[in-house]
Amino acid sequence: MTDTRMRRGRAALAFSFLVQGVAFALLVTRIPAIQDRYGISDALLPAFLAAVPVLAGVGSVVTERVVRRVAPSLVLRWAQPVVLLALLAVGVGQGMIQIALALAVFGLAVGALDASMNMLGVSLQRAYGRSIMLGFHAAYSLGGIAGASLAWLGAHGGWALGGSYAPVVGVLLPLALVGSRWYVDAAAGPVEEAGGTGSGRGVAFAVLLPFCLVMSFAYIGDSTVSNWSAKYLQDVLGSSEQTATVPYNVYMVMTLLGRTLGDLGVRRFGAAAVVRAGAVLAAAGFALVAGAPGVAAGMAGFTLLGLGLCVLVPQTFAAAGRIGFEKGGPAGSDAAVARLNVFNYVGFLVGSPLVGVIGDAWSYRGAMLVPMALVLVTVGYARSFEGTGGRYGDGHERARAADVGRDGHRL
Repeated sequence: MTDTRMRRGRAALAFSFLVQGVAFALLVTRIPAIQDRYGISDALLPAFLAAVPVLAGVGSVVTERVVRRVAPSLVLRWAQPVVLLALLAVGVGQGMIQIALALAVFGLAVGALDASMNMLGVSLQRAYGRSIMLGFHAAYSLGGIAGASLAWLGAHGGWALGGSYAPVVGVLLPLALVGSRWYVDAAAGPVEEAGGTGSGRGVAFAVLLPFCLVMSFAYIGDSTVSNWSAKYLQDVLGSSEQTATVPYNVYMVMTLLGRTLGDLGVRRFGAAAVVRAGAVLAAAGFALVAGAPGVAAGMAGFTLLGLGLCVLVPQTFAAAGRIGFEKGGPAGSDAAVARLNVFNYVGFLVGSPLVGVIGDAWSYRGAMLVPMALVLVTVGYARSFEGTGGRYGDGHERARAADVGRDGHRL
């Protein structure tokens, strides 16, 4: 495979991450408008919101089986348009049945999209022989900021949901389809040549368990910020309603910054050191939020959280993909990524209710200590990330040759 094709594949995949960031932000930031449009009661809303990550988990599990027969790039090529069209359907539907179906399709397609995107990211990182995974997730963060900004414009401009979503889908859908021509798949060569020892399916759950826990803890922390930062600043620290919207924006900007620079850190210091530092920073951020005497300290805590949490998820995908590749070649890497991706949604589902229950039963300051403790557990697992993201050692060139076909497609 030529260097030009690798660069094109990397750029196309980064754009796919960006598009997904835009789409997901447009959905979650307009939830009040969706609730109003369809007359969804406060009692029923949690069920609708929980259905999306549950079905995304199902989509990820199904994708693990599908990619045994077709290339991950093919899954991604069609999952992304389905996500965008489902988003549009959310904006233009007329009744409860339509919104239920649209969210169900969105959830299933997001699971397939997330799994296949990260499969391709792990594969490309392995082909490059150095850390590039954080860059893909930086593109997702950039997309999230863009999507949230577009949602803000739509909300303040009084635009209908369909009017907000249609132009975005109209622009991104054809661009995503064109970009999908340059996706690069790993080649499914013999496992022994690729450096693996298994069948491509035999990645034991016990081997992946540390990464599954880190993934869950990272998303518990992330969902805590996204769902509770505004309420915490306003109700606990006494900020104004306008000021309470700032921490999440700061968090997203710090996430983008940390991921943009993170690959350089991994190449210089190694993935284990970056994961350890990220976990410590995130724990310090939660501790600062929990003990904050005022608004400024609370904002500083959320800033640290963005810099700390942002490195955990990309490096966890990369590490699990590496272990899967060692056990079963490219197919083992794909299987490991798909299984790990389920715990993305587990953390998302657990995080917000966990903080809410503890906050109501005890205090919201105390509730912030729970994700702090969980993130600190990640420090103990940092050693599992050794060997991920830097040069791949003496076998790098041989693994790269086995992993990537001459034309960049699955053989």
